[in-house]
Amino acid sequence: MSKFTAKDKLSAVLRYLYGKETHAAIAKSIGTHKSMVGVWVMQYEKHGAEAFITSYTRHSTQFKLDVLNYMNSHGTSPNETAAIFQISSPSLIRKWRSQFQSQGIDALILKKKGRPAMKKENKKATPMEGSVEALQAEVERLRMENAYLKKLNALVQNKEKLQSKTKRK
Repeated sequence: MSKFTAKDKLSAVLRYLYGKETHAAIAKSIGTHKSMVGVWVMQYEKHGAEAFITSYTRHSTQFKLDVLNYMNSHGTSPNETAAIFQISSPSLIRKWRSQFQSQGIDALILKKKGRPAMKKENKKATPMEGSVEALQAEVERLRMENAYLKKLNALVQNKEKLQSKTKRK
C-alpha cells in the first residue's frame, strides 16, 4: 500500500461524497483497500479537511489508554475510533490493543528512539604508591616491557643474519 498525500485523500473523499462512486470503486482506482476510503470519509466528516494534515506527534501512554478505553466502552471499531481521535491509521490502534493485551501497560510506554547511549566505564582508581596493587601493576608492566624488548632483539638479530647471508653470496 502506497502513501497518499492529503490532496489525494481529500479528492477521494469528495469523489465519494459528491459523486456516485462507491468506496470500492474509488479504492480500486487509487490502489488502496475500500476500508481505507471509509476511514478517510469518517475522518473528513468528524474533522473536515484538517483531518488529513499529518502530525508527527508521539502519543502518550495516557492517550493510548484513553483511546483503548473509549473503544471498549463505546464498542466502536478501530476505524471509527481513529476517525474520532484523529489518528492517521486504524492499524495503529490495533497494534496498541494487541500490545496491551499481550504485554500490559508497559508495552504502551513511550520508548526512546535511536541508539542507546554508550555507557561510560569507570576507570580504575590508581593505587597508592607503594601498595601491593601498585607494586603488582608495576611488575606486570615491566614484564611486558621485557618481553617486548626480547622480541625486538630477536627480530634485529634475524635481520642481521639475513643481511650477512646476502653479503656472502
